[in-house]
Amino acid sequence: MNADLEIIPFKEKYSQQFYALNAAWLEKYFYIEPYDEKVLSKPKKYIIDEGGYIFFAKYKNEIVGVVSLINQKNYFELSKMAVDPKFQGLKIGKSLVKFCIDFAKNKKWDNIILYSHRSLETAIHLYRNMGFVEIPVEENSHYERADIKMILEL
Repeated sequence: MNADLEIIPFKEKYSQQFYALNAAWLEKYFYIEPYDEKVLSKPKKYIIDEGGYIFFAKYKNEIVGVVSLINQKNYFELSKMAVDPKFQGLKIGKSLVKFCIDFAKNKKWDNIILYSHRSLETAIHLYRNMGFVEIPVEENSHYERADIKMILEL
C-alpha cells in the first residue's frame, strides 16, 4: 500500500465526503437513485447502525476515497466505493477493495457481494482481478442501474 495512504474507519465528521465522493461518480455516469440518496444522506443510520462498515481512504491527510460494506442481512455488500478523480491512478480503489477483503476474512464471512454496471469497465476489471466472479442479478435488486452482480467467496 502507498505510504501516504491510510484507510480509516467511519467518523461522522466525514459524512459529507462520503456523500460528495459518491454523488460525483453517480451523477457522472448515472443518477442518484432513491436508495442511494437514503444511504448517502444518512450513512450512520443506514449503514453503521445496521451493522455495516464504512472506510475512508486518507491520502496525505485528505479524504480522497470511500467504500462501505453494507449489511444486507443475508450477506455483506461491497458498495458506495468512490475515489476522487484527482487521485485516481494511485491504486486507491484497489487498496480499498483489498482492505475490505482482508476485513471480511478477519470477520470470517463466507463471501462479499457487489452490484455494478458493465459500463464501469475499470471497476469491473478491478473486481475481476481481486477474485470476484459474476453471478445472476436478481429481478428485484435494490439498484435500478445494476446489470452485473459479483461475488467473492472467502
